[in-house]
Amino acid sequence: MSYKYLFGPVPSRRLGTSLGIDIIPYKTCTLNCVYCECGNTTELTVERKEYTPTGKVIAELDDLLSKGPHIDYLTFSGSGEPTLHKGLGKMVSFLKDRYPNYKIALLTNGTLFYDPKVRIEVIGCDVILPSLDAGTKECLEGINRPHPNITIQRLVEGLKELRKEFKGEIWLEVLIVPGMNDGKAELEAINKHISEIRPDKVQINSLDRPATEIWVEPVDQDALERIADYLGGEIIGRPSSIREADSFDESVLERIISTIRRRPCTTEDLTKILNVHVNEVNKYLNYLEDSGKIESERRERGIFFKMKR
Repeated sequence: MSYKYLFGPVPSRRLGTSLGIDIIPYKTCTLNCVYCECGNTTELTVERKEYTPTGKVIAELDDLLSKGPHIDYLTFSGSGEPTLHKGLGKMVSFLKDRYPNYKIALLTNGTLFYDPKVRIEVIGCDVILPSLDAGTKECLEGINRPHPNITIQRLVEGLKELRKEFKGEIWLEVLIVPGMNDGKAELEAINKHISEIRPDKVQINSLDRPATEIWVEPVDQDALERIADYLGGEIIGRPSSIREADSFDESVLERIISTIRRRPCTTEDLTKILNVHVNEVNKYLNYLEDSGKIESERRERGIFFKMKR
């Protein structure tokens, strides 16, 4: 069976071997973050609806999981904000009832937890991984560029309410953007919010792929360590090689290399040409970049990948 809404399993920096469940159309989100590796948000929205057919997603999950694959986490993630999907709760309930031996993770920007209905729908997850990149209104608007309905107060209050109701683990990610949220005042504001949210983990991240905006740069390791120490967090490390994953497909890797050899391509180009999920393409591109076989170049239409000379 060919899966439209599932990708992987792939090695994850935080979740080990992760099966991705992508239930939102490409770049439909509540935020338009400057650092997003998927590019600019094309539909900035807070409207919750059935963006993909809930029944078809469940059918794909049932087909794949009935084979008993080795997976550390079933992860709602992908190319948009998963809590926008009104069928999320039904999918989580199906997985807990039918496949209780698998852990469920939710990768989310955390912006919709002010809505009690969203908090109820995710109650069956084992771990929720929300983001908090800003401590102030100005920084939220500068880094995350939210839908007008999303404010720093709503975001933080939603996470605080989630902490009260959710019995699983919350791993809060803070992605550092130099010149935006690495200064003393902003870090103090973020730290204050963290103390109120009380996550189980604070995970500090930095850019490791070309970002939506060309001016976004990675943070050097010393600065990252100082910030992690101040926020009481841990730095998110690199994942194990994709070659170690059960789902590694040499033919997909070779098709990507063959295509890039002919002409430079964006991630979206490769997704359309090869009919491979965007997140799957990204994992192979990560591997090829880490191996020094390809490099990226920003052009007018986006970030292009080409063979290294």
